Amino acid sequence: MSRMIFVNLPVADLKKSMAFYEALGFTNNPHFTDETAAGMVLSETIHVMLLTHDKWRTFTDRPIPPADSSEVMLALSCENREAVDAMCKAASANGGTADINPPQDHGFMYGRSLADLDGHVWESFWMDPAAIPQDGATG
Repeated sequence: MSRMIFVNLPVADLKKSMAFYEALGFTNNPHFTDETAAGMVLSETIHVMLLTHDKWRTFTDRPIPPADSSEVMLALSCENREAVDAMCKAASANGGTADINPPQDHGFMYGRSLADLDGHVWESFWMDPAAIPQDGATG
């Protein structure tokens, strides 16, 4: 069995966050969804759990970071450069913010960053491993 990742994110508005992630290509898993949480699936191995602030607080006493801070940047691979651009366009069209960091184009790798409705940072990227410079220089 492949290992899976479940990214848990506190969100201010569950319904709006669900719509945002659906616009990025995630699908809802109703078995893990109620009025306090929503299971959003990107692939067989990548799941995002959107948790209301009250639900989040049942798992930890640590404070929820403000929307203008960054605790992590989650990177998602895309099929090509066009898919990277499409993800950022969908984020912008659905209340998120594209290009919160400058786009990165290294030839063999292309990436753009976006923030969801609550400021969680995602990086969509495409990479051609065969084109990575053999001298170790990547940027």
